[in-house]
Amino acid sequence: MSQPGNQSFDHTYDVVVVGSGGAGFATALGAADEGLSVVILEGTDKWGGSTAMSGGGLWMPNNPLMRRAGVADSREEALAYMEATIGDVGRATSRERKEAFVDGVDDFVTTAEKYGMRFVRATDYPDYYPELPGGKIGRSIEVEPFDSKRIGHWWDSCRAALPVPIKTDDVWLLSRAWSTPGGFARGARFVFRALGGVARGRRLVGIGAGLACSFLEAVVLRQSVPLWLNAPLEELLVDGDRVVGVRTRRHGRQITVGARRGVMLAAGGFEHNAKWRRKYQGIDGSPSGNPGNLGRAIELAQSVGAALELMDEAWWGASVAPVPGGTPAFIVGERSLPYSIMVDAKGDRFANESESYVDLGHHMLEHDKDGPYWLIADARHARRYMRSFAMDPRVNKAMAEAGIMVKAATLGELAVRIGVEPARLQATVERFNGFARCGIDGDFGRGNSAYDRYYGDPTVRPNPCLGPLEKPPFTAFKVVIGDLGTKGGVVTDADARALREDGSVIEGLYAAGNTSASVMGRTYPGPGSTIGPATVFGLRAARHMARNRT
Repeated sequence: MSQPGNQSFDHTYDVVVVGSGGAGFATALGAADEGLSVVILEGTDKWGGSTAMSGGGLWMPNNPLMRRAGVADSREEALAYMEATIGDVGRATSRERKEAFVDGVDDFVTTAEKYGMRFVRATDYPDYYPELPGGKIGRSIEVEPFDSKRIGHWWDSCRAALPVPIKTDDVWLLSRAWSTPGGFARGARFVFRALGGVARGRRLVGIGAGLACSFLEAVVLRQSVPLWLNAPLEELLVDGDRVVGVRTRRHGRQITVGARRGVMLAAGGFEHNAKWRRKYQGIDGSPSGNPGNLGRAIELAQSVGAALELMDEAWWGASVAPVPGGTPAFIVGERSLPYSIMVDAKGDRFANESESYVDLGHHMLEHDKDGPYWLIADARHARRYMRSFAMDPRVNKAMAEAGIMVKAATLGELAVRIGVEPARLQATVERFNGFARCGIDGDFGRGNSAYDRYYGDPTVRPNPCLGPLEKPPFTAFKVVIGDLGTKGGVVTDADARALREDGSVIEGLYAAGNTSASVMGRTYPGPGSTIGPATVFGLRAARHMARNRT
């Protein structure tokens, strides 16, 4: 923390945005739309943050695309659903902030569209608890596959994880592209989309990469907002009780940047800070988010008096353990497909494998933080379904060598090889197989929810999520507690202003995305519940800065 007094800055803008993910770009989008000058500071050599690495969905209840399509939703239903799923777990989940999120959806979508961003609905993707009051199917939106050639040299420094023209609503069908008619049709559509892009000289990208590129075109290219790479946040500059700028580096030189209207901290969470993970969450963590997310922005906000909340939380899930030198593979749909189960270190099932990944992550944490866990499947799981974590033969070989992927001709042999008592694993599988044959999971209700069945196989009856493990060889994949990023951080109000413990506002300081404590609390209401509020609160912050002159 530094007190600049009347010192001059090396550069001065109305708004300084720290971070180049969804929250940062949305803030810059709104600031430029309001006619404010704005700069984006990215601390690494790659822009896009975890947004560029993500599935690219935005959970946007009661959004304009739903109304255009005549799909029923309402403010009241959205808020009822958020109350039913999130509840009240602290200041971050206040009724005021829930209302601010729902009420800000229209402004974000229409403003983004104004600058050329093209959204479509993920029409078949359910909320994660669609049976609860206000639950719906099809609230998530995403961008159309984007021609990354349109952003020129910026593509070379994008933190994209999957540079292919895939859409969120493709994934559930592509997993069974060679086992069901619907999957085959979607696979063919995806192939034609990809080949069509190449034939037209385009480099189409989808999901998170597409969203990040769309943001960059709208903000950096269309509104001429400067984006500085390798410009890490080193200090917040204050004058009295107000944050007035930042200290950063550019081209290896320390500089100061003044912020006449405000500083937005949108630099992600702290998932790659092992010391903080152990301190706040009791685990080292197996994160799938941006490796630059070390929590520095949260730390500096706290140093100027910001309150923190939900620091023990993350966007939890299950991940296949990383090979040496590799990264964990977050698993979603593969857990719901038939002919597979998850077991703990003793060989017992412990949860509904098909449930929302954040729920599964919580159950893993509560059951056994240390694990290991295993995803066990029979030959049909491998033969019928496309498994994202087992598609590369080189990775498969490395997993086998590291003991992360284990194969055996019998369940007894598999149990021995993964360190589980054979009779216990056999009993677990026999019990599960009985449930699969009758179609009712009597232990954990797998397949009861529309969300569970979304990723299932409709050709498997009577329950699309249940299939007996009977056909050898059997395979076990070592599974760890993973996450898409941490979700605890700076406590903010309805306009993303940073708050102190006493509830007072830190003037000039804002936070959004995973730098802030999430309005989603300890749960995950629907697909895109990370990026959806990140963008809405980023834009709300920009609108607030425009209204409040200093």
